[in-house]
Amino acid sequence: MTVAVIPPRSGVAFPLRTGEVLRVIDPEGGQVSDMLAFMAADVGEALSNGRTFDYEETIRLTAGNRLWSNRSQPMLEIVEDRAGTHDFLLTPCSEATFRHFYPDKPVHRGCFGNLAEALAPFGIGPDAIPVAFNIFMNVPVDGDGKLRVIAPATRAGDFIRLRALADLVVGLTACSAYDSCGGAFKPIHYAIERQAPGVES
Repeated sequence: MTVAVIPPRSGVAFPLRTGEVLRVIDPEGGQVSDMLAFMAADVGEALSNGRTFDYEETIRLTAGNRLWSNRSQPMLEIVEDRAGTHDFLLTPCSEATFRHFYPDKPVHRGCFGNLAEALAPFGIGPDAIPVAFNIFMNVPVDGDGKLRVIAPATRAGDFIRLRALADLVVGLTACSAYDSCGGAFKPIHYAIERQAPGVES
């Protein structure tokens, strides 16, 4: 298994074939990775938080849950989760995010800009970027529905593994927002585990 590195405040995109398992690793702890997925056969079909919440009947997604598309097709299954806390409510951070929440800090293009650049070679434009599955992101919701974004509780080496249920194009980042990663920008590691025919992970 070859591990690839996403440097701090950057992003990548790559194909993920049916049956392959994407392992996303927080190598130092306390970092977030925004993940998008699109059907390779038609990138107009993309990851949907609303469909996922509906069909999985929870907003707390972990091992055993599937992530669904805007056309009601399962795209990924979480097969192992060493972190246990992720967010599927908030959109990728962008230049507008930085101007809104961090007016005294330098503006950055954020995960949105990084994903847009990485996905462009696959024919996916900025307006096609949906809400991301924000791996390791810690967004507690109180009894009144108020959201907070606090530093992830991940420890160095924590990971999540997701099996592709279709041929996909995946976008993945090392998050750029101050609150999401506790103000300490760190890398994200990932690997694609290619399963032998007939072998379940």
